[in-house]
Amino acid sequence: MRTEDVLAAIATGLWRWENASDTVTLDAEASRLLGMPEEPVTLTTAAARSRLHPIDWNEIDGIFNLALAEGTLAEARLRIVDESGRVLRTVRVRAKPVITSPTEGDYEMIGTVQAITEPQPGTTVERSSVTGDWRRSREAFLLDAGRALAEARSTAEVLRVAASLSMPGFSPDGLAVYGVSGERLTIIGHHGHAPEDSAPFEGMTVDTDYPAAEVVRTGRAIYLPTPESYADRYPATWRYVKRFGRHSWAFLPLIVAGRTLGTWMAAFKHRVAFSPDERSVLTTVARMMAQALARASVAETERELSLGLQRTMMPTLGPEIPGMTMAARYVPTGGGLQIGGDWYDMIPLPGGTSHSEGRWGGRFALVIGDVQGHDVRAAGLMGQLRIALRAYASEGHRPDAVLSRASRFLAGLQYYPGRDGGSDIPGGGPRTDAGATVMNEWYSVAGPRFATCLYMEVDPESGTLDIARAGHPDPVIRTADGTAFVRQTAGGLPLGIEADSDYPTTRIVLGPGETLMLCTDGLIETGGHDLATGWARLRPVLEQDTGGSLEKLADTLIQAVHGPTSHYTTGPLVDRREDDIALLLLARDLAPARLPGGIPRRTALTVAQAEPERIAGARRQLRELLHDWADAEQIDSAELMVSEMITNVLVHTDGDALLVAEARGEPGDRRLRVEVADTSDELPHRRHPGELASSGRGLVLMEVLADAWGVDPRGEGKSIWFELYECGGAEPGVSS
Repeated sequence: MRTEDVLAAIATGLWRWENASDTVTLDAEASRLLGMPEEPVTLTTAAARSRLHPIDWNEIDGIFNLALAEGTLAEARLRIVDESGRVLRTVRVRAKPVITSPTEGDYEMIGTVQAITEPQPGTTVERSSVTGDWRRSREAFLLDAGRALAEARSTAEVLRVAASLSMPGFSPDGLAVYGVSGERLTIIGHHGHAPEDSAPFEGMTVDTDYPAAEVVRTGRAIYLPTPESYADRYPATWRYVKRFGRHSWAFLPLIVAGRTLGTWMAAFKHRVAFSPDERSVLTTVARMMAQALARASVAETERELSLGLQRTMMPTLGPEIPGMTMAARYVPTGGGLQIGGDWYDMIPLPGGTSHSEGRWGGRFALVIGDVQGHDVRAAGLMGQLRIALRAYASEGHRPDAVLSRASRFLAGLQYYPGRDGGSDIPGGGPRTDAGATVMNEWYSVAGPRFATCLYMEVDPESGTLDIARAGHPDPVIRTADGTAFVRQTAGGLPLGIEADSDYPTTRIVLGPGETLMLCTDGLIETGGHDLATGWARLRPVLEQDTGGSLEKLADTLIQAVHGPTSHYTTGPLVDRREDDIALLLLARDLAPARLPGGIPRRTALTVAQAEPERIAGARRQLRELLHDWADAEQIDSAELMVSEMITNVLVHTDGDALLVAEARGEPGDRRLRVEVADTSDELPHRRHPGELASSGRGLVLMEVLADAWGVDPRGEGKSIWFELYECGGAEPGVSS
């Protein structure tokens, strides 16, 4: 009896598909099962495809391609339809690929087709690799797996996701991911094994008789359904594997862009036949895992590069400062390489004792700044600008001169000599037209960058701070009693906007127990805030009692903006942020003896003849100093009197006005003393202005509004002062 007759007797037909001729040959039984006359026939692929349900054709196409790639058996369940699209029957198709011409890439698929009896309603069908129920579970599983792997951000997360995957019907209980380093295998991670179990497989060469190594060499998957198949094929390494008690193994290549990155091993304690559907699931997961591992590797490389750049660019605060304490933080953005243009620095200045034995012994400078942008170019400009500032400071220039030179440096650094027509390069020949064109296009797109900066000289012994500011936020002072206010300082344009810019210097004194905060705008404006609302958010935080710890205060300020994080120090912190943040805190130690009348709250400000607009800043500074004063009307009175006193100095003298305000005492029983000094010897006198007079009311206002006032002559000039008592009308019990 012929084989065809035997197969026909059990309703099984034979078929052959040749890719070279794009034809399908069917025997009589196969033709009948496909809904055609029961006789041998040769069809085009398109004609044969028309007999299959469209959805099933897409399914079988993928299964056949997988079998061809792996050289394994293909199996699928198909629905046969007639010309009207009505389903006639369901068949099971099995096929084996045969390469007919390796050089030309020709092959054949030779297989069988067999009818499947559909279950009657109410009967139970065992779930298998060829039932629709299993297919639906598989599709849902692959969607979930793809989503989870796509969201993994690190290699460790990819491995955790892979270990948690529950494959429909055949979940592995052990897995390992192998990478390649040179000519050796590396174990990237594993699950379901003890740490010591990986020792025999560490450092294997890629030519070892081991499935993972062979997959790396060939790029083809290996399926071992039984322990016997493993032992027969890989006897050299079977002795290391058999003690794990597994019964089936799948080793699949991790391929990205045609390059094999490694191998994924899935091991099973139960027998797995590795049907085509099961192999399809494993292959799909391996492809998704390879993509996820590649993305994680790129992200981890970027993080390492970011950390390296941050460690290189960001300084440490250096040795201890006698009489002072410092803390600093740097928080990068979360975009790109997580580096940007914010920085801070601490620079020893000439003329003082060099630091030794871990202590500073002289004046030093503090710098904080922000180069426009959050990219590599901003980081590069920041590094160059920081070096220039250190060089100018080390030459002994004053703060205004340091910033003027830095602005000229930054403006020149971004000037391209050929962008206005290809002028000569210093020390070389003229630019070529092509080179000039490329640079002009780059410059027009990138554009120049500017930088804000605050440079401050510090004398630790006296607490004197000389501040020059280039478009940067003003410093903040927290007094010894915990009151925080923005300290108005003179300033100029950001660096790099104009080559020749002036930067006036403001001198303030940091008193015992006071803290100075310098920050970039990222700390203030993150979360959609502007400078005003951002400061309103930070002020209560800065006034919190942190037990005198600047490190705790620095952490509290960062957490107030971004929420709780792990503890970080002056080193880099990698996290997702809206803007870079640089933060510097400088505190002057409090004298051991308690001052009489409590710890004073004090501020000072100079208003120059050429800067009458700073009178408004003086009023704001006084209001912030008295933000918790019990009587709001007294605050308004103090503002009015200060405005009158400073205006009188600017109008009636040729010098500047120096404002000093001090509040002393316990809340509810405090005394405010405000002095405005000038260098003129002419004493003010009381006048009697008429109703329409525009001046002459200063002393009259003080007599009406102040609890006490007076004029004190000095060696050079005079001082006009007034006092307000918080309790109202009666001098509090504090000494003057």
